[in-house]
Amino acid sequence: MSVHEFLEEFGGLPVFTFPESADAPASLPEVGAVAWRLSHDPYGDGEESSFEELWERFTGAVDLSGVRALIIGQWGEAYDNTSEIVVTAIVAAKDRFTGLRAVFLGEIAQEEAEISWIQQSDVSPLLTAFPALEVLIVRGGSELEFPVVRHEALRELRLESGGLPAEVVRGVCGSDFPALESLVLWLGVPEYGGDYEIGDLAGALSGARFPRLRHLGLQNSEIQDEIAAAVAAAPVVAGLESLDLSMGTLTDTGAEALVTGQPLTHLKKLDLEHHFLTPAMAERVRTTLTQQGVEVVIGESERLAQYEDRVWRYAAVTE
Repeated sequence: MSVHEFLEEFGGLPVFTFPESADAPASLPEVGAVAWRLSHDPYGDGEESSFEELWERFTGAVDLSGVRALIIGQWGEAYDNTSEIVVTAIVAAKDRFTGLRAVFLGEIAQEEAEISWIQQSDVSPLLTAFPALEVLIVRGGSELEFPVVRHEALRELRLESGGLPAEVVRGVCGSDFPALESLVLWLGVPEYGGDYEIGDLAGALSGARFPRLRHLGLQNSEIQDEIAAAVAAAPVVAGLESLDLSMGTLTDTGAEALVTGQPLTHLKKLDLEHHFLTPAMAERVRTTLTQQGVEVVIGESERLAQYEDRVWRYAAVTE
């Protein structure tokens, strides 16, 4: 999933964008056959002057009981509008969204707004209002809130950001999701709000709160070596089928911890794409695990960034 392009499929369904203009053709697909995408371009020529007006027309034209997957793109101008208006609108219609199983809040491509510009809010009301929800994806970490919750049905949780606040990381990792199979966190960097520490991940790494977890992605971090070292000894790893530590600043130090820590040979896939390993270490990781049948995604090492006399490593998605 990339911040540079829009989804073509979500929740196992092809994506259909609800027309922003009321003058668009009235023909709509069968309600349950598509994932419905709504996006209000505040700078466009659409008839609606606000997301609320687009939402009102959508909820009036579509039988919400048949909607299985919902994607929300832009809802207002960058910096000036939080997702609270969207969360409130969806929750207010919960008695009509009886079949809703998947929500993507903030499917905003980089061409529309940088990921750090996306103003989120407390997204936990979506979980409280929809006890049967199975997939929740949120893009953007600014102003994001995620207090500790319990949800019996959630199978996939994905938070994409250039910087996840520590309270959000602790909230996610301290929650109880007995059905969760996939957890992905783009942790980001301090410059964009990522003030988490390695200890904030303890709940997820213990394995106790997510007993059915099969995929774990702890990605896009400036402390990727610390994360790798923690993962190398984490109880959660024994139950995983795939592990993703990509997009961050992984060096030979973190890779050494991985190859000398607990066995990873039970994994089907290990993703370390966007790293800063030496060629020798990259080959060591690849050889060690591929010989045991693990698919290793590693690619070439990223180039060190340099400005005047300063050299540094960088995460893949920040601003």
